[in-house]
Amino acid sequence: MPKAKGKSRRHKYSYNLNRKRLYRSARRRAAPRIACSHIRHAWDPHKSVAQNLAEMGLAEDPNKALPIPKKLLGLEAESDAQQPGKKIVRKPYVVNEMELEASLPEKKSNTLSRDLIDYVRYMIQNHGENYKEMARDEKNYYQDTPKQIKRKINVYKNFYPEEYKNFIASLKPEKMEVQ
Repeated sequence: MPKAKGKSRRHKYSYNLNRKRLYRSARRRAAPRIACSHIRHAWDPHKSVAQNLAEMGLAEDPNKALPIPKKLLGLEAESDAQQPGKKIVRKPYVVNEMELEASLPEKKSNTLSRDLIDYVRYMIQNHGENYKEMARDEKNYYQDTPKQIKRKINVYKNFYPEEYKNFIASLKPEKMEVQ
């Protein structure tokens, strides 16, 4: 079996590289990366993660925040009087803003390509519901089977239901005039 290329080559040591500075900068970058902008703006870098989250009214450990009752685990609870004291929330606006953002309706970000839409509309316009004819059409460049074409049309129907209804409605008067 032949050797892998480059394995026997001698590696050069880079004398100009300051490895101490590289190590320090990597350690400095190890601060927590916060994805939510509301938390990022309210974050105090001089406090610990637990302190920051407690001030915002967020839980550091979800198992401690919402413990599973012992009745569900099959064990009898001996004393349920061990309730930790309520923590003071100094930054309640963070949770309020996050709840407001979560309550907004989600936008549909997925769309179909313009080429696929034009392809489907062309096929429906020329062949109606005849998928075998669509498969034999000269514009079927990718040589889709009748089932694949049907699937593409169904995807178009699901993504743009109103546009599909309007398109079908616009085709019916044309077919009546021809007959």
